[in-house]
Amino acid sequence: MYKVVYRIRLHFVLFLIVAGMILPASPVLAENDSHKPITRKLIEMVEEHEEIHDMLVASIEAVKEINPDLKTNPVQSLQDYYDFLDAASELIPQNVLVNKSNLVRDQILQSICYFYFLVDQPLPELKGKGLFKNTIQYYGPFSTWLRDFANTWGTFLDTEASWNMDTYLQLYNDPSFGLQKGWYEPSTNWNTFNRFFSRYLKSPDARPIVSPDDPSVVVSSADSVPQGTWEIDENSNIRIDGGLKVKLVTFYDIKDLLGEDSKYKDAFARGILTHTFLNVNDYHRYHFAVGGTILEKKIIVQNVALEVSWSSEQGKYIPIDSTGWQFSQTRGYVIVDTGKYGLVALIPMGMAQVSSVNFEENVKVETVHKKGDMLGTFLFGGSDFVMLFQEKAGFQITAPTEDESVSETDPDPGHGGTTYKHLLMGEAYGVMKGVAR
Repeated sequence: MYKVVYRIRLHFVLFLIVAGMILPASPVLAENDSHKPITRKLIEMVEEHEEIHDMLVASIEAVKEINPDLKTNPVQSLQDYYDFLDAASELIPQNVLVNKSNLVRDQILQSICYFYFLVDQPLPELKGKGLFKNTIQYYGPFSTWLRDFANTWGTFLDTEASWNMDTYLQLYNDPSFGLQKGWYEPSTNWNTFNRFFSRYLKSPDARPIVSPDDPSVVVSSADSVPQGTWEIDENSNIRIDGGLKVKLVTFYDIKDLLGEDSKYKDAFARGILTHTFLNVNDYHRYHFAVGGTILEKKIIVQNVALEVSWSSEQGKYIPIDSTGWQFSQTRGYVIVDTGKYGLVALIPMGMAQVSSVNFEENVKVETVHKKGDMLGTFLFGGSDFVMLFQEKAGFQITAPTEDESVSETDPDPGHGGTTYKHLLMGEAYGVMKGVAR
């Protein structure tokens, strides 16, 4: 079993959204004790707090207006939602057909996105409340319940009941998971879904580290797609433009990302922020992108959320890996002193159903690690990995780019519409030139 220093089981849910597999709405069922304990906890909250009831109903109603198709939007009422939660708390992620795709990866991702779309609708009563977005998934009491639900489902995914041969074969036959490439440990080691999801490589040779002896070369911390770079100003803020349709500029403070009690909350002024997106099929262990000595380590528990849009043209839900949501999401980080190139913050970022941030047992303050050493692992789902570089690093991203100008997972990919190619852990991500910008 993998070893971790600190483990938060904040995973989330794969929903059955095939018409024939949806549980029927049952108003009577919603009123008795036959619901799962975690669902009853929400029902009690809804019955006690009228504003939560009204916001949850309003969010579900808004989704019905946007997507009236019952096959891709089966939750039509609060009772439907409760029934969904019952099934989801003990559900095995598997091949559930939600569109024409044959990839398990796409089907799982669609199911994840669907649930978050239900609770990601703008609500006027939450405007001006200081939330990242005025949707119920960021609202304190409901957000707390989401973490509880995630813990409940994560506990199930740690049991042997969460893994079977049928699930394994579906994943094996989906080439996007790479199980046929000989990269990973023996499948006999996987006796729970989470044990599969946090799978180890068979050997370091499966992910060679580029330029291992050149400290200026930054490698990809995980199998993922880079999203670009953002400048950190002299006040330790990054600026996010709303784009042409929404002429809104938002500033996010690095102090909020690292925490007010961090010794290094102001250390990255005039530096660079970059982040990269992991999909559900990616290898979900993350590694050191640079080598050096750990000066600080922390876990910060906050939201369990995901921004989602619906594309009627494509008939599918699209996850949005925007820049800014990371500042209020569950995350962990280590501050690494690289020596010549200054400090680098490595920040594994929980995203929605994968808000489980785990560090290896040997990752401790004052320990020294080489580029490519294992840092930790996520559990189930997509996720994000943020890096901060000081001004003296002179960081520049060098990851290869795609021809497309619009990213499916980021409305503001890399300032200027750059879309990057998928990287494997250990491939070249960027370079530190050691000069001020």
